[in-house]
Amino acid sequence: MLAVRFKGWIVPCVGLMLVFAVATLMARQRAESSNARTHTYYIAADEVEWDYAPTGINGMTGKPFEGSANVYVKRGPDRIGHVYRKAIYREYTDETFTTLKPRPPKWEHLGLLGPVLRAEVDDTIQVVFKNNASIPYSMHPHGVFYTKSSEGVPYYDGTSGADKKDDAVPPGGTHTYVWPVPERAGPGPNDPSSVVWLYHSHTYETKDVNAGLIGTIVVTARGMAKPDGTPKDVDREFVTLFMVFDENVSWYREYNIQTYAEDPGSVDRKEIFQDNETEFRGFIESNLMFSINGFVFSNNPMLVMKKGERVRWYIVALGNANHTPHWHAHTVLHSGTQTDTLLIAPAMMLTADMVTDNVGTWMYHCHVNFHLDAGMHILYRVDP
Repeated sequence: MLAVRFKGWIVPCVGLMLVFAVATLMARQRAESSNARTHTYYIAADEVEWDYAPTGINGMTGKPFEGSANVYVKRGPDRIGHVYRKAIYREYTDETFTTLKPRPPKWEHLGLLGPVLRAEVDDTIQVVFKNNASIPYSMHPHGVFYTKSSEGVPYYDGTSGADKKDDAVPPGGTHTYVWPVPERAGPGPNDPSSVVWLYHSHTYETKDVNAGLIGTIVVTARGMAKPDGTPKDVDREFVTLFMVFDENVSWYREYNIQTYAEDPGSVDRKEIFQDNETEFRGFIESNLMFSINGFVFSNNPMLVMKKGERVRWYIVALGNANHTPHWHAHTVLHSGTQTDTLLIAPAMMLTADMVTDNVGTWMYHCHVNFHLDAGMHILYRVDP
């Protein structure tokens, strides 16, 4: 076996080659890490009047709401309808929180979701958070690294002082969250070049997320992001949240009753069933909004793409139900499997890739029958 003398040692050539290879890899990783960036976002929790069905019609049929659909969207003496006060994350241009950052048309489909936060592996996400709402809120991320001062969750963990200020930011207050993005937050061996994580308020999670405080983080593999943060190997991205918003447990239930029910005094807050032939679902059921990104019955801004594009779908879920996202007319690649339907449970996050090949307007919906009937469907369009 060939060998060379190195500082008095006899080193086999194969071993020397391995030493050089490891040294080269370490040098490359150090160089890449030195290019790591801090991405700063200015995000507020804002209270808004949210319309789950802004077109006023069933977008799937193109007709006025009728039958069981009116259980969820029709306003009445003891019914709220399809407009509710909610709290949502919105991005601002700077630390003054005076100017909203415009949302590009291609991201209007996010609906009530907060802005997409982006980073490559080794980067850091910094969020300057201001609570413009009337309830204490926070920001809690999934996947990324955080210390106790950036966890955003109040529980008995032995911490105090500065490590508790992130847990419940009071109305009018601000807090800066710092989330480094380690290797484990990036794509794994079976993942594409980017993956999705959730962030949401976790001060009182059940009420906070049903109020609307939810967003996503997209982490791209080292060196795989374009200057705007999007992955280099895709043409278009979409984010979809499958969630049954339970407005009965939102912080704003009483406000919504007093503001939108035509006769608030007639509301039976515990009503499960109505005893008549045409309407068997009561007040509680009427406040369950089977939505995708906060839209019901295909009232979403159209998701538009072109034939032949490489499209990446980020699918997330919260709430109390499992969902089965299904694309009509196309398939997606997820974890090495080609499929047209996925299964997602609350707080799960999936990434799937599609190459569009079928021009037209198509349905994208939850395939759980009851969810579909209750309005959990939207439309997407593939142009030539």
